[in-house]
Amino acid sequence: PKKMMLQVWKAVHDFSMIEKGDRVLLGLSGGKDSLALLHILLHLKKNSPPGYFTLGIATVDPGMDSFDPKPLKPYVASLGLPYHFLETPIIDWASSGKMHGDSLCAFCSRMKRGALYSCCRDQGYNKLALAQHLDDQAESLFMSAMHNGLLRTMKASYPIDATDVTVIRPLVFVRENALRDYCYAQAFPVIDENCPACFEEPKERQHIKKLLAREEAQF
Repeated sequence: PKKMMLQVWKAVHDFSMIEKGDRVLLGLSGGKDSLALLHILLHLKKNSPPGYFTLGIATVDPGMDSFDPKPLKPYVASLGLPYHFLETPIIDWASSGKMHGDSLCAFCSRMKRGALYSCCRDQGYNKLALAQHLDDQAESLFMSAMHNGLLRTMKASYPIDATDVTVIRPLVFVRENALRDYCYAQAFPVIDENCPACFEEPKERQHIKKLLAREEAQF
């Protein structure tokens, strides 16, 4: 969609997310947001000068029965992109007492991010693209304000502590409903994640999402 692509172009330009010679690795979970970003980046690549940037894909398989990303393998192969399928026994690590006080969600997120950073280093990527969108940014802002008393949210682009990899979020200006509509209109092979730790208990982010949806409906 033209409006969505203009929003992505604006983010990429405003935050210098993708520059000549960059090697970009997309973290692909198989959810609607990351699948939409995959095809948006392919469109950007197609409409950039030849060789302007290269694109690779990585999926972290945390080893849980309720989430199987293996169907992504033939799909990504059909696109002709380099694919790094990272089998990482995160659930086994959690069960063996390595969480050190983290919740399972926090531990899983940290381990997934670490696996993606390592893949970037091992394979020579200098940018890691993640699929958080404008709604995620707003929810994080309200969560930070209400629970920590701080006005802050996820950054659109930033180098990690080691400075060898920069995280970019090209969807920072895109609404979640636009991504959902695009993804399902194109019949992308969405993989539902059904982690009990994420979905069986009430979560702060879900509460904030409902709160913001109620407020938005008033205007």
